[in-house]
Amino acid sequence: MQSQNESAMITWQWSAFDELDAATLCAVLAARQDVFVLEQQCLYADIDGNDPRAYHLIGRQEGTQQLAAYLRCFAPGDRYPEAALGRVLTVRAMRGIGIGQQLMAEGIRRVEQHFPDSAIRISAQEHLARFYGAFGFRQVSAAYLEDGIPHIEMLRK
Repeated sequence: MQSQNESAMITWQWSAFDELDAATLCAVLAARQDVFVLEQQCLYADIDGNDPRAYHLIGRQEGTQQLAAYLRCFAPGDRYPEAALGRVLTVRAMRGIGIGQQLMAEGIRRVEQHFPDSAIRISAQEHLARFYGAFGFRQVSAAYLEDGIPHIEMLRK
């Protein structure tokens, strides 16, 4: 299922794991590696065994197959009592033009569509609290270290 947001020139794809083709999965894993492992210098197991249970929201630059943004979503009760968003990223070449905001808005819209009675929980890097707060998320935990980066739990009801 795809939709377009013409202002950002992004095409969105929402897929269960088994709906992803090999090229898309490789692009997703490469982007996650580039952002979280190489750029943020976090040595952690990105391929954590949870991808098969997740939905994947993939944003591509319109007219190309170039991955621009990504997040994964878990159904309520899978990781938390609420739906959960994670692995939220915008590739470096596409930052600074509002695609991160578009990604979060689309992710929230998809959760509301597929899990209409669920709140949404995220484990956010602490320095991004204001960004997520603009989408109605509020901090619900003390700061903690995850992969060497301060994080906080945030909830959107």
